[in-house]
Amino acid sequence: MHILVTGDKGYIGAVMVPMLLREEHTVVGLDCDWFEQSAFSQSLSTVPSKKKDIRDLDASDLAGFDAVVHLAALSNDPLGDLNPALTYEINHLASVRLAKLAKENGVQRFLFSSSCSTYGAAGGEGLVNEEAELQPVTPYGRSKVLVEQDLVKLADSSFSPTFLRNATAYGVSPRLRFDLVLNNLVAWAVTTGRIHIKSDGTPWRPIVHIEDICRAFVAMLNAPRELIHCEAFNVGATEENYRIRDLADLVNEVVPGCRVEYAKDGGPDKRCYRVDFSKIANTFPSFKPQWNARKGARQLYDAIQQVGLRVEDFEGPKYQRISHIQQLISRGCLDANLRWRENVGIEEGHLQTTPEIR
Repeated sequence: MHILVTGDKGYIGAVMVPMLLREEHTVVGLDCDWFEQSAFSQSLSTVPSKKKDIRDLDASDLAGFDAVVHLAALSNDPLGDLNPALTYEINHLASVRLAKLAKENGVQRFLFSSSCSTYGAAGGEGLVNEEAELQPVTPYGRSKVLVEQDLVKLADSSFSPTFLRNATAYGVSPRLRFDLVLNNLVAWAVTTGRIHIKSDGTPWRPIVHIEDICRAFVAMLNAPRELIHCEAFNVGATEENYRIRDLADLVNEVVPGCRVEYAKDGGPDKRCYRVDFSKIANTFPSFKPQWNARKGARQLYDAIQQVGLRVEDFEGPKYQRISHIQQLISRGCLDANLRWRENVGIEEGHLQTTPEIR
């Protein structure tokens, strides 16, 4: 297939693109590249990629593609909380407009990267499946629900959307993030000897390695249309539901010489859900997640040691999405609407003239 990947330079996209290429698809990327100075490694794939905001797309951007893999978004709860109106504009309205342009241009498959955060306040007493009531508690989670609802209305015999509700991601990427729970716990453990828990540790959360997320997208692209048309799939494995405190204990076993500590002001987290992943397992028997939390923690431990990461790096603006965006705004690189300012960029923490950036 000829595939457009939005967010190709993001945390998941940087792993997704090489996997699609190995499957012999041709790939074009599209990314506004807010995090170009947040590289963990320099191994991004060199596929053609437009530097463009998804709010500014036109018909020509969607011409000639067989499928869209839509990853681009304000990518987690804290960043979504920064300006809920912008989260609605970017995550919801721009995503639906992208889908409409795709449909008008004859794109047949539209794979939407949704989230298990749509279950939000489901609690941890039982497992929720794709038929469960969606109870998002953040602008980010609500934006995912709204996109799913609007894409269902666009579905017809020529346009087939699919919703992949990913568990909380973890794992190494060229655009590594440390504002994700397992990544953050391992980084604290390696750099300080302390496993710092910012809540009371009781909430449940399903987690999944980014490579397994990418494998799920590949499985959907290769699947017969009737298996995936207008369907939602939880992406992960049922045995990979953990309380945050259990993840901390696991990290304590992987990283030597650590201790677990709780933030003094850490209270309960409303986001609490355990998820059933049997639908994707039963629909796609060949899709078998290859990672678990322990294996992923070891991968992160090794990678963090290799680069000599410091606590001020992963808790600062380089690898924290919200801090990075706030820094770009404060330095005049982005305006209040999260658009690149004309002729302004950022390199190694300093402003520079970069006419290419739009």
